[in-house]
Amino acid sequence: MSVSLTKGQKISLSKEGQGLGRVFMGLGWDVARKGGLLGGLLGGGSGDIDLDASCLVFDQSGALVDEIWFRQLQGMNGAIVHTGDNRTGAGDGDDEVIRVDLAALPDTVKALVFTVNSFQGQTFDKIANASARLVDETSGQELARFVLSESGSHTGLVMVKVYRHNNEWKIHAIGEKTTGRTFHDMMPAIKAAL
Repeated sequence: MSVSLTKGQKISLSKEGQGLGRVFMGLGWDVARKGGLLGGLLGGGSGDIDLDASCLVFDQSGALVDEIWFRQLQGMNGAIVHTGDNRTGAGDGDDEVIRVDLAALPDTVKALVFTVNSFQGQTFDKIANASARLVDETSGQELARFVLSESGSHTGLVMVKVYRHNNEWKIHAIGEKTTGRTFHDMMPAIKAAL
């Protein structure tokens, strides 16, 4: 059963005492339509919106050890794979996916921080139906969903942290609004989430 996460919520990802193996973080979104009948008939949107999902890997000391994003689609010796950049948000379901083999990550990895940013600089008030979900890839079961529904003038969001605690993987919904066209611009907020 999927858990709908709220900002600040933490849950364990272990299932019946077993650790998870392969998971993926899926990001989906649509362009917000302007209101009214004419807006709907005329398309009403503000064009395509290029959101980018990133996964940043941190060790126990809080140092960044790897970054997986549209300019580097693999990390941690293939244990983390970004399936590619979606520049429009068109279509149903997940628009960008980052696959993670948790079992293949070295013990030195403490946390994975997943972010989303608007590469072209459009603000989140231009985005509709944005959500991130963590899925057990083996069973296909959605473990957690985080709705990115807060519109506003921000261009980035530190979504969730998947972290290791007492040899168990947990998820923490961060939901921190920030600005930036890539995760590099968002590093102060990302570091604060550790």
